[in-house]
Amino acid sequence: MPRLQETREILADLVAFPTVSSDSNLEMIVHIAAMLGELGAHVELFHDESGHKANLFATLGPREAGGGLVLSGHTDVVPVTDQTWTNDPFTLREADGRLYGRGTCDMKGFIAATLAMAPAYAALDLKRPLHFAFTHDEEVGCLGGQALVRELAARGLRPEIAIIGEPTEMRIVEAHKGCCEYTVAFHGLEGHGSNPDAGVNAAEAAVRYVSRLLDLAEALKARAPHNNPFEPPWTTINLGRISGGHAHNVIPGKAEVEWEMRPVQQSDQDFVNDEMARHVADTLLPAMRAVDPRADIVTHVIGEVAGLEPMDDSAARRLLAELTGEARAETVAFSTEAGLFQSLGCAAAVCGPGSIAQAHKPDEYVTLDQLGQCLDMLDGLGTVLTRAR
Repeated sequence: MPRLQETREILADLVAFPTVSSDSNLEMIVHIAAMLGELGAHVELFHDESGHKANLFATLGPREAGGGLVLSGHTDVVPVTDQTWTNDPFTLREADGRLYGRGTCDMKGFIAATLAMAPAYAALDLKRPLHFAFTHDEEVGCLGGQALVRELAARGLRPEIAIIGEPTEMRIVEAHKGCCEYTVAFHGLEGHGSNPDAGVNAAEAAVRYVSRLLDLAEALKARAPHNNPFEPPWTTINLGRISGGHAHNVIPGKAEVEWEMRPVQQSDQDFVNDEMARHVADTLLPAMRAVDPRADIVTHVIGEVAGLEPMDDSAARRLLAELTGEARAETVAFSTEAGLFQSLGCAAAVCGPGSIAQAHKPDEYVTLDQLGQCLDMLDGLGTVLTRAR
């Protein structure tokens, strides 16, 4: 297996950066930038508005040639709060052919493999550019990916192929659902629980909002396209969090609902958003404002990320089939940043080491065998990049 020891060492360094989405990823991004910069890559960092997070976009090979291929991964990880780990989640641990640590499979293992292969790529006579795209805040709405794609589009930079290394056990994924995340804030009027009609109960408004949302979740099942390959085949809605109120005898003045939708088609996303906007405007707000005109319901869009749509002839699927020897491509329910690159005009596919079943769990791990398979795939990529067009 080429460069497995280097991958293990790099992964240990990456895991040691606690890049939970709520915190900064800058130290890790700067570390990666230095590694690629030393190889002669053209490296750019794009910071978010806070200045505490950044995307990295780096290029090896002839930048003036245009197009090329991008290897993409997100640098953020989910929290370890309230999880029981055998060891420190931010210290890589090896046991029984597995590498344990937060982010090992989702998805620092893939990033480590690409960085381990980077010196080999840098030594080649590349005929087309090879890009590295590492983003922030994928786990909380693909915020970094959305910003990066906007930046690339503004520059007219469109890679031909994008490989997103999310954990698929090195199987080729050609399609997945989209992911839309929302936080809805309800602002009412507090009061004494003995006279409910004198206040505007934000929690009650939230319950009525959720009730309509659940009705739509059932209606979406009948809208599933014929022969849809996804499982389940319809657009789904999930309630992630409902909060509001402080005591039994107080009318809650504030409440909040966090929910997500995984659309299989754009028309479903439009249907749900239109119906919920109508329910708020025609039913909920008039009742609330009849008591207090200052009452309000505000929807915050955390992220609306397009799904990865299957293509009859995908250059990304063909390339991965050549590199992995896997002829079959699959669909998955979880979402990635692949749809963002597809919206840019790239042929995109998902293929990376590790299993999604391990992601987000305590004692998350990736196997050495999976990393080896990933390195074999990336090693073959060098031959492709040196071919004359």
